[in-house]
Amino acid sequence: MKNSLYFNIKVEEGIFEKIQNEQKTIGYYALPDQDIRHLEDYLEDFKAKNDFDAIKDIAIIGIGGSSLGPKAIFRALKGIRDFDKKLHFFESTDPASIRSTLNKIDIANAHFFVISKSGSTIETISVYKYVLAVLQAKEISLDYRFTFVTDDGSKLEAHAKSMPSFVLHIPVNVGGRFSVLSAAGLAPLLLAGVDIQRLLDGAREIKKSFFEDGYIKETLLKKATYYAKNSMHYNVNTLFAYSESLDYFTDWYVQLWGESLGKKQKQSSFNVGLTPIGLIGPKDQHSFLQLIVEGLRDKSVTVLKIENFDDKIKIPDITLPELESLDLMNGIAFCDLINMQADSTIEALLDKKDIPIDTITIKHIDEENIGKLIFYYELLTSLLGQMMNVNTYDQPGVEDGKKILEKKLIEEKRKRKYN
Repeated sequence: MKNSLYFNIKVEEGIFEKIQNEQKTIGYYALPDQDIRHLEDYLEDFKAKNDFDAIKDIAIIGIGGSSLGPKAIFRALKGIRDFDKKLHFFESTDPASIRSTLNKIDIANAHFFVISKSGSTIETISVYKYVLAVLQAKEISLDYRFTFVTDDGSKLEAHAKSMPSFVLHIPVNVGGRFSVLSAAGLAPLLLAGVDIQRLLDGAREIKKSFFEDGYIKETLLKKATYYAKNSMHYNVNTLFAYSESLDYFTDWYVQLWGESLGKKQKQSSFNVGLTPIGLIGPKDQHSFLQLIVEGLRDKSVTVLKIENFDDKIKIPDITLPELESLDLMNGIAFCDLINMQADSTIEALLDKKDIPIDTITIKHIDEENIGKLIFYYELLTSLLGQMMNVNTYDQPGVEDGKKILEKKLIEEKRKRKYN
């Protein structure tokens, strides 16, 4: 994983030590070093109680951090590898989405993950109830049909123990949007056939490089310092990934960045934040790039490239009538074309001289490199949270909406009772 920076800035003193101290209380830092034997034991238990080969569909019922991480990883790897099992995601209360997802699943031979850290996420539990009702209506056995992933001691765990099922825990000090490398992300990916140890190996390499004065330390410290010091000017951060396989990774980044950094500062009523935008090249060259190049100078750009796509399909050597001028692309591999497009975007933005830009290049898509990307962005988010003086790990703005929704549901129940 290579990272090119165009920022020349003095790093804030003491910030590295603050991140070192954070490791004592924030649990995601420890996830790359975890022993995965508990997940291997879970897999063996799963195989003992299910016809593992018959299961072709694995469905995750969760929202936000409970689904975006595994979705991003599986989507990236699916482009380079054939998996025996498919992952599906119930992450909305949109009825059309629920029905559409169910129609793609052979529910008699499917396994469902219900993922909620608190154990009381309204969106997750509502969809779980619907799926449960569908299974019951079809008289499909519920025995070991579900894996529940939640906090130790939550009400959801208590419910899970009322039926033959599997229960896994999210570490108490790991927040939902930082939980992809915990059981919340690793367990469904393990069932699907992803090499979760290699994911962790990649994350551990970034962790080691950062905390043991490796190449990534200065990169992340300078990048975070630049963003923090210019957060009022360049307050929109765009991740421009040049591969369709990374579209859900950009979604994961948007949630991680937005929910972690959009806050009131500690001991202050001053609101701060950085607005994340996820883009995919080259298609967004024909839409959002115009706004970056000629619009307000409030955006920074990170271009994410893949050095080797492991796919050498080429543009055929065909001459089309009236389009002879486009023969210059004949014989070029698509992997080379897309990287030429990425490089052209980078050069065009650099020419403007007032658009901050950096590039991240990964050698190719695999578990190890995706693990590196995940931990890179988690560390960057933590650094920015410290520099912007916010609590990176809470989400009071989200909780306000949950409380209002709960009041609306109580009122709706009261109305139904008396009508």
